Amino acid sequence: VQLQASGGGLVQAGESLRLSCIASRRTFSNNGVGWFRQAPAKEREFVSAISWNGASTLYADSVQGRFTISRDNAKNTVYLQMNSLRPEDTAIYYCASARRAYGSRGEYDYNYWGQGTLVTVSS
Repeated sequence: VQLQASGGGLVQAGESLRLSCIASRRTFSNNGVGWFRQAPAKEREFVSAISWNGASTLYADSVQGRFTISRDNAKNTVYLQMNSLRPEDTAIYYCASARRAYGSRGEYDYNYWGQGTLVTVSS
């Protein structure tokens, strides 16, 4: 499975962005998907995850209430709507396909990764 993340850009604090993750295979719809991010000089961290059917979602505490993950399996696409962005949200955002039907907070549960899209939030 190849994953293509897009939608990043430069925004001001308080603004919104929507990231997209498009998969190359329809079997993507059988798997959970996660978003992770890596800020400069920091370890990659979990952001959000969604189950194969969209019924179950997970969020990091730092984005809970501001970010919303969703998916459209007919389009092989997972979205991350990011509202009320903060400078500390600045990072490269990666999407990843889980080994199973449900995503998790652990990177070890994901076996396919996209190339990342850069989000920069200015204060």
